[in-house]
Amino acid sequence: MNGTEASGAGESVLLRTEGRAARIVLNRPGALNALNHAMVRRIDQALTDGEHDPAVETVVITGAGERGLCAGGDIRVVHDDARDGDGTASAAFWRDEYHLNARIARYPKPYVAVMDGIVMGGGVGISAHGAVRIVTERSRVAMPETGIGFVPDVGGTRLLGLAPGELGTHLALTGASIGAGDAILCGLADHHVPSAALPRLLSDLADRPVEEAVAAHARPAPAGELAGRREWIDACYGAATVEEIIRRLLAAGDPDAKETAEILLGKSPTALKVTLTALRRARRLDSLEAVLDQEYRVSCAALSAPDLVEGVRAQIIDKDRRPRWSPATLDEVTDADVERFFAPLGDRELGLSGGAF
Repeated sequence: MNGTEASGAGESVLLRTEGRAARIVLNRPGALNALNHAMVRRIDQALTDGEHDPAVETVVITGAGERGLCAGGDIRVVHDDARDGDGTASAAFWRDEYHLNARIARYPKPYVAVMDGIVMGGGVGISAHGAVRIVTERSRVAMPETGIGFVPDVGGTRLLGLAPGELGTHLALTGASIGAGDAILCGLADHHVPSAALPRLLSDLADRPVEEAVAAHARPAPAGELAGRREWIDACYGAATVEEIIRRLLAAGDPDAKETAEILLGKSPTALKVTLTALRRARRLDSLEAVLDQEYRVSCAALSAPDLVEGVRAQIIDKDRRPRWSPATLDEVTDADVERFFAPLGDRELGLSGGAF
């Protein structure tokens, strides 16, 4: 990334240097900057270049357009691969994506993620593991995978597992999107900067140390909603099973809790049970790398389960919003069904943690 511009407007990832900052700009605004495999590789190469360039003191990632940083991975491609292919392409994409997530978390120079607008799924993976996470009043952060028959990945089960109390469990199971204040509360972001100040922030990051630039523009975040709901969230989501969580929500006597129960009943029963198990196990794992190894097993298993293809069809392709989950109810999802998602992959393991988990 030497010079001021290293790629053209037709690229899906724009790379340039501005003073002391290497800029990475996701450039698929028509697709809400959804990540594909080529983009993941290009970001990884940009990190390599920035790491070895002594003139680069920080890396800054933003999204093109007005709608958001990144809406996640290009799930249509995964859908087509799961439906019509053998899953090899999706597994290869996830392998490189999860390696990138781990690299961002360990990056030796400040990695600044500007989480303006929509930041979901894979977008969380390329931002919330960074050293400096900026949200704005426009930020909407979510891990919405259970709504498409999938399970939070990109290190999301570790991030949400570390959130206060059971807030992460609530977000993982419901897929709810949260604003700046709640993202900071849950540990998914660090600083709130008004969106109108972002151009000045980016200019300052090119000229000043990261801490100084951020401090000059950070402001108190708008009030969130989750702190006021902690009592029933912690009480209900502390249950051992999804069925008991829903029973507690319905019995809590709070309209928001009842509405949450109804939301959960519309999600993939298999995805809900696998997600709860993945979160609980992630809390016991000692590193992001071990969690990503676990998530890779789960993601690969999802390719051969029916709900991922059906969920993407219903929510994204046909948009009829009427997925036909299989099994259709929580009671029909057995412990063996859940455990299948965590089965070792042999020589196909991700292998980031270098050990058993």
